[in-house]
Amino acid sequence: MELWIPLIMADLIDTGIQNGDTAYIWSKGLLMLLVTAVGLGTALVCQTLATRASMRFGTELRSDLFAHINRLSHADVDRLGTASLITRVTADVNQLQNALAMFIRLVVRSPFLTVGAIVMAMILDLRLSIVFLVVAPLISLIIYVIMSKTIPFYRNLQKKLDQIAKVSAENLAGVRVVRAFSGQEREKARFQKAVDDHAALSIRVSRLSALLNPLTSIVMNLGILAVLWLGGVQVNTGRLTPGVVVAFVNYMLMILMQIVIVANLVILFTRAAAAANRVGEVFATEPAISDPAESPAEPDEAAPAAEFVNVTFAYHEGSAPALSDVNLTLRRGETLGVIGATGSGKSTLAALLLRFYDVSAGEVKVFGHSVKEYALTALRRRIGLVPQGARLFTGTIRDNIRWGKPDATDEEIWQALETAQAADFVRRLPLELDHAVEEKGGNFSGGQRQRLTIARALVGKPSILILDDASSALDFATDAALRQAIHKNTPEGTAVIYISQRVGAIRHADRILVLDEGRVAGLGTHEELYKSCDVYREICHSQLTAEQLGS
Repeated sequence: MELWIPLIMADLIDTGIQNGDTAYIWSKGLLMLLVTAVGLGTALVCQTLATRASMRFGTELRSDLFAHINRLSHADVDRLGTASLITRVTADVNQLQNALAMFIRLVVRSPFLTVGAIVMAMILDLRLSIVFLVVAPLISLIIYVIMSKTIPFYRNLQKKLDQIAKVSAENLAGVRVVRAFSGQEREKARFQKAVDDHAALSIRVSRLSALLNPLTSIVMNLGILAVLWLGGVQVNTGRLTPGVVVAFVNYMLMILMQIVIVANLVILFTRAAAAANRVGEVFATEPAISDPAESPAEPDEAAPAAEFVNVTFAYHEGSAPALSDVNLTLRRGETLGVIGATGSGKSTLAALLLRFYDVSAGEVKVFGHSVKEYALTALRRRIGLVPQGARLFTGTIRDNIRWGKPDATDEEIWQALETAQAADFVRRLPLELDHAVEEKGGNFSGGQRQRLTIARALVGKPSILILDDASSALDFATDAALRQAIHKNTPEGTAVIYISQRVGAIRHADRILVLDEGRVAGLGTHEELYKSCDVYREICHSQLTAEQLGS
């Protein structure tokens, strides 16, 4: 429709205006209005469909990306970075979504109009259309040079955005720590540096991108001048009519408009290309830990609950091992205490049992089979973990407890809360199990959050229960009541691992594992270790009084 309008205008000038035919002018004017209305209608349909397609694309891509990230191992997420992954799921997908909408609406249309305008001009007059054939390659060259220069900058720009997201996430997550140490000014300075780096790079790339419009406009306007000058000469000689020259100028303006659009799209697609590479990097990352290719193993009911056989593990290749040559057998129904200094590898032991990471050497077994032989869901369903950080999710208390067992009844939830010493404070809440949990459980105290996370692990009645420093926010009386309730209420044969830095929390365990810089320093009962293990004796002396040691 748009390509037709200059021809109608040329006819209107050469026939209607030159002959003074008012009826002909009106008929051609109405035809132009009709053609414009049809073009507008189809453009609106195109824009509507483009918006729907791009929004659906963004939704599907974001869902697939999120699902893929959830399949990645802890090591993969550590390597890519949490802040970077958040930026890729949000800002990078938005870039791709916008690029697709513009592609459907404009990229299909602009080349059609540009090529169509050149073809129509060649039909009108081949000699005059040589101007188009000179202008088009020059503009293409300008676009190519600027694109090749700006793409690397846009990739770095997205990395700078990652840094802003990282600083923001750290600051918001640790807002209490920041305020407790009056570190607001320091954090403002750190954030300011991140945004200044982003702004400096943005300005640098914008200076390059800003050359695109003026350079293309200069070339196109020179082309229009050439058309007017050459066309005017040929009108004087009678070879061309004024209408044809006007049509030529319209086609040239049409090309100019499309090139301006393309110039702006180049910036958009350059950023989208950088975003596509970053999203593609996530999809190209194959999970380091996945379900076995063959049939998953079934637990051996006669085997020990867990075994560590000559296990060595380092978080990063070439780094110092977090665990070295660990040998341990956890019997069914046994209570094992794990103690050691900060950084001795206590939590790493739990992470390997759940197969958050794969060992560097040796083997971890659960119920007679290597953890690598189990389907991940089946393995983790048999192990209940209460992590160091008491993490709750938005929803209700019932929703949070059901993470441990999706089909848990209210009776089972209350049983778990009773064992976790949380039932009393939940009953005092106005809505009890339906009480809302705010982001990260911010409307509960640290001790309440810990007890709710313990109930979440208990409700599924796991075969192995791991409490990783899970009572650090509890008073001694509640801690003692919790240990007694777990011993009394967990199913027979449940193996319990208490990980703690407090001797009082693990001294009554059946056996105690003492870790020192990733190595086993001792294994035995409290009395045995106090006599034979220097590391354990030192920990006891630092925490217990002479009277407590005597008892």
